[in-house]
Amino acid sequence: MYFTDEKDYIMRMIKEMVRVLFSLMFGKKYVSVELEKENKYEVSGKNLKDFLDMIDSGKINEAENILLDSIDYTDRNEAMAAALFYQYLSEKDSEFLKNNNYTKEEVMSGFKQLLMQSGYTDLLCLVKDEE
Repeated sequence: MYFTDEKDYIMRMIKEMVRVLFSLMFGKKYVSVELEKENKYEVSGKNLKDFLDMIDSGKINEAENILLDSIDYTDRNEAMAAALFYQYLSEKDSEFLKNNNYTKEEVMSGFKQLLMQSGYTDLLCLVKDEE
């Protein structure tokens, strides 16, 4: 089936929360959940694409550490870049994540931390705890 990835709960939840977060931060509707080709989002001068390239090359933990060490949670563009980072990460299959010492649960955990640190704790009510 074509939409097998969409059945993945964590990926669906993160995509939905990114849409809501974008609307809250920028006051406009986020129509597409796909990443823009010309990406304007940066964290401390490092383009989001650089972080996504690190994910693709298997350097997930390193990319996340650099992102979290340098993010300004009060800057909505940086917070959005981090949200898109986790959205992109959530789209990777479990085998890719496992092969690179990461899990879907860590993706959701990181995204929840981002929401809390950037002041959007209210969005956590969208997530049903699986515990």
